[in-house]
Amino acid sequence: MRISLLPVLLCLPLITPAVAEESPSVNIKRLTLNTAGKAAHAAIEACRAKGVQVGVTLVDRNGLVQVSLRDTLAASITIPISQGKARAAANFGVPTSALKERANGPIGRTPGLVMSTGGLPIEAAGTLYGAIGVSGAPSGLTDEECAQAGVDAIQDDLEMAM
Repeated sequence: MRISLLPVLLCLPLITPAVAEESPSVNIKRLTLNTAGKAAHAAIEACRAKGVQVGVTLVDRNGLVQVSLRDTLAASITIPISQGKARAAANFGVPTSALKERANGPIGRTPGLVMSTGGLPIEAAGTLYGAIGVSGAPSGLTDEECAQAGVDAIQDDLEMAM
């Protein structure tokens, strides 16, 4: 008696579990220039309402600058500090106020990162879009409040776009 393997081989794909192929690319969400600008302007306006002029920087999730603004009378040093705060918030995915313990260690001395209060990640529906950093207020808490105003200005737009 001869058994043919052909019917068995033809059924093999039907009984073998399907393996999903990994995509060769990833989709990364980014803020548009208009959205990033809206957040930066909202942060500037929030600090102006408190009588403070600041520098504001928004970075993408990789820490690359997308928007950087300095109010008319804000010191020039506010720009590199706001960039460092935004980069730290983007790289760690947490407010820079949560990084105080790391600030005095080796990571805190990494060039380009500033781990003092005033940087916030920008997230919606579990997606990190980037971060905002504010510098120039007499207190880091005020910097953070202004950064939060920037995030708040675009949060609904981000959540509705998901």
